[in-house]
Amino acid sequence: MDADGGHLTRLTDSRGLDDYPVYSPDGNRLAFMSNRDGNFEIYLMNADGTDPVNITQHTALDNFPAWTRDGKLAFVSNRAGGFDIYVLVVP
Repeated sequence: MDADGGHLTRLTDSRGLDDYPVYSPDGNRLAFMSNRDGNFEIYLMNADGTDPVNITQHTALDNFPAWTRDGKLAFVSNRAGGFDIYVLVVP
């Protein structure tokens, strides 16, 4: 959106809860958490909202994405029982 609040651009289609968006260090991609497929996963899409892809694909709860300076993606997951922080190399 513009500084005055005009020209909003909708990036997702509300098929579920899409939350915690974070831009990649280069500004070209956006990571976010979503339950659009029935389970909270980490998704990655182009900064313009095109080509959303589930990049965690696990039965655990994956949430709260955060980019590292070198372009990896950290996130929180309970896949080992408790909630821990994981880092993955983004394709």
